[in-house]
Amino acid sequence: MILEQFYLQCLSHASYLIGDEETGRAIIVDPRRDVDEYLADAHQHGLRIEGVINTHFHADFVSGHLELAAATGAWIGFGEAAETDFPIRRLRHGERISLGAVELEVLSTPGHTWESISLLVRDRAAPIAVLTGDSLFIGDVGRPDLANLGGTSNTDLARAMYGTIHETLLALPDHVQVMPAHGAGSSCGKNLSAALVSTIGEQRLTNPAVQPMTEDDFVALITSGQPAVPGYFSTDADLNRRVHTLFDSARTVPALTDAELRDVLSGAGAFVIDTRAPEEFAVGHLAGSVNVGLGGRFAETCGMVADIGDPILAVTNPGHEQEALLRLSRIGYDNVVGVYDTRSGESGSAFPASLSEFVEHTDRVTVAELADLLRQDSITLLDVRNLGERESGYIAGSLHIPLAELARRGAEVPDGRPVVVHCQSGWRSSVAASLLRAQGHSATTDLLGGYAAWSEAMAATPGSETAEE
Repeated sequence: MILEQFYLQCLSHASYLIGDEETGRAIIVDPRRDVDEYLADAHQHGLRIEGVINTHFHADFVSGHLELAAATGAWIGFGEAAETDFPIRRLRHGERISLGAVELEVLSTPGHTWESISLLVRDRAAPIAVLTGDSLFIGDVGRPDLANLGGTSNTDLARAMYGTIHETLLALPDHVQVMPAHGAGSSCGKNLSAALVSTIGEQRLTNPAVQPMTEDDFVALITSGQPAVPGYFSTDADLNRRVHTLFDSARTVPALTDAELRDVLSGAGAFVIDTRAPEEFAVGHLAGSVNVGLGGRFAETCGMVADIGDPILAVTNPGHEQEALLRLSRIGYDNVVGVYDTRSGESGSAFPASLSEFVEHTDRVTVAELADLLRQDSITLLDVRNLGERESGYIAGSLHIPLAELARRGAEVPDGRPVVVHCQSGWRSSVAASLLRAQGHSATTDLLGGYAAWSEAMAATPGSETAEE
């Protein structure tokens, strides 16, 4: 048996190759859209990819089933309840897919979505691992509200998940490895572990979401406190049901000259995403641009601030153009119309003097400066963390709008006074502050070091009452 995991850190996404080295037959499970790595790995092992299976309709990325089918002629498999615009193999509970001595047993595991399945991998009939998709995570279970397009309630899906966990997955032997489709950082659950592989026995003992409890308590647990949903999730879930344009690994977009960039900025323009680190962005950036650094959860965050139909201009450091293009394409954002490489100009500026009228800088606020501003009651303080983060502590008087909801809720931020944004560490706050400025809240900046720096400083200041727990 060959069983390999491919993990994409920036989307917290795991995909798998399962093969039988004796027969040379293989299946790919939950692939991303850029499929060259799967093809190369299969070739290295002397395997022929004959099928590609999605455990469910993914919402956080565009799956690579169409690309793999085009490249290999493989059939595409989904759970029996799936409805698609393209031919699929409907996989029923209990069905076994033989690759030789290696078999995949289909388990119907609804709850995250209705069509969700898991795949029990057997080697010479012995159960070895279960690919759980977004049903059983390491440390959590899948949320029931991301792709519920069937007209039923999240509660119904949560009750289905209760049966999935206790009647199907926990019924497997303790030694069976648990290999999910997502890890820590994913919005598909709230307490996912950074570990990439576990066992049924370990999850039985350590996973809070699968401990003995009533069905009602389970439903309450998984329908509350979930991270805010990025705006593109429903679009990607639908794309994965449809025939759509295939990913083109050779695709390039124009690199704009200074004059061409000036024309874009002077006209109707595009949605400008600056992919540099927050520190570089603060020193100098194009007015109206939104800072989503490549060093963070770039694609997912771009999907929070830009619509899939927006023409995008990407500002990058030299050599990072194709990386930005690839990562946007993974969530279906194929509409990058140009890239602009920054380079050191006068006084260390990232932009030449000929573009100075379009360039601005921001002064990020330190913890001490924020404390003074709060004492003066001279600002609106905006917390853009997720609900679960805020529940562990927050700054008194702060307004709370998770980053994933800010693009559509920006009007809730009061006009007429400066805004300081904070997140946990200072990366998301740069995204949010730049987005608010692009929406017209010009007097907006963010907190260096985020809530982590604030809480550390307050803990070291006896008698401080500005932080609430």
